[in-house]
Amino acid sequence: MKAEAATAEKEVFLHPGDWHFAGADTRIRTLLGSCVSITLWHPKARVGGMCHYLLAHRENRRSDNLSGRYGDEAMLLLLREILATGLPLKEFGAKLIGGAAVLSSIERHKMRDVPSRNIDMARAMAHQLGLNVQAEDLGGNAPRVVVFDIANGHVWVKQSQEAELNLALTNKTRKQT
Repeated sequence: MKAEAATAEKEVFLHPGDWHFAGADTRIRTLLGSCVSITLWHPKARVGGMCHYLLAHRENRRSDNLSGRYGDEAMLLLLREILATGLPLKEFGAKLIGGAAVLSSIERHKMRDVPSRNIDMARAMAHQLGLNVQAEDLGGNAPRVVVFDIANGHVWVKQSQEAELNLALTNKTRKQT
């Protein structure tokens, strides 16, 4: 049997509010501050997804459309993809990442401590859904660069310094139209 290459054919960069679900040929990257990412991966089928949400939940929901900007809705979007595979949710492993307190405590207080609320939401959803949480890298005060390789389920997290953060932002920004 031939060894399979560990390199992904497709690279996807998640901006805040984005989510992606794919097969083994995909590697997903993102950059997190106070936002949180949740990865879900099925080891046998080698499919998985990741979300990058900004806020735990929407204050006033005025639309039936789900948005990946909110933790509860981002999870529902990923769950739809899992349901479409026909695979049981309990067979997926989960990893929770992010929620850094990148602002001063005074600024966080004014903003109702977004990082803590995001972390609490990730843990609450994982508990409520009975997810097999395999790892957490939550809190702290440094931004994180995250890479999720769907081929093997590995998630690499590097706490970023400001220079690396600026470099990542310059190299991975959306094209302005």
